Amino acid sequence: MPRVIECADAQKASLAETCAALDARGFDPRDEDSLMHAALWLRRLGNDGDFLGDILIGELAQRHREDALDNAYSPQVIMLAPPNGTYFIRANIWPSASEHMVRASGGDSFVLGLPHDHNFDFLTLGYFGPGYWSDYYEYDYGEVAGWRGEPVPSLRHIGRSRLEPGTLMLYRAHVDVHAQYAADSLSVSLNIMHTTGTQGWLDQYRFDLERGEIGAIVSPGPSEAFLKLAVALGSDEALDLARRFARRHPSDRLRLAAWDALASREVDGAARDALWREAEGAGSRLVAMEAKARRAELVGA
Repeated sequence: MPRVIECADAQKASLAETCAALDARGFDPRDEDSLMHAALWLRRLGNDGDFLGDILIGELAQRHREDALDNAYSPQVIMLAPPNGTYFIRANIWPSASEHMVRASGGDSFVLGLPHDHNFDFLTLGYFGPGYWSDYYEYDYGEVAGWRGEPVPSLRHIGRSRLEPGTLMLYRAHVDVHAQYAADSLSVSLNIMHTTGTQGWLDQYRFDLERGEIGAIVSPGPSEAFLKLAVALGSDEALDLARRFARRHPSDRLRLAAWDALASREVDGAARDALWREAEGAGSRLVAMEAKARRAELVGA
């Protein structure tokens, strides 16, 4: 379960002051002093119950003419401070199940009921409203390769709780798994997200709780999309790069993307089967198991 952090402080801080404090010291959740420093400033930011509403009213008044909030997520997520070395800050909007946006779009649009871990650490604070509910689980990231249907023996249920107003928690990368559920009424949480240069190569998973299995990798990066597009365009350089990546790239996820891209060019089922048979012996457990599944799908087609 995410670590609950006790950090009592009545002082208020603006968003600018919070960013200045984090800029000066950075955010490294593996370092206890750095973690508690960031938690203190998130607490102080959260103590200002007006700042987020003031920002939103200001944005609406100027009709986004200056694009002050560079939002890289979705309408549910508001980017308050863009990535700056080791962190960024965001606000999450959690509607209740009875609100029109949830009834019209469904829970999937708000990642409700989707059990997942994270490939980054982050601090979260209950800022407004009663808070969203979560079923919490833990698992051992080192025991899995990440293929669909892979058993996760260590996955265990820890409990259910709500992100109460004022509660401050640390979600631990590759440890904490949660399935979130709608808040009882409209709620908002604030996050300080940890960022590193390696984060894009670390996998994030969706879990099948009934089967105790990996459901899918849910953290594809832009490299996979660029590679698939380049291979589809068909230049000799792109095909050569895909073949090299498929056999030797240090990221198993990108190796699988390379095999997928190469297979997409094969119109004949036998040729695809031969390609996936080659992938099975290419030296990656993730690729081997996914290749086996692809071959089974070809037989059933």
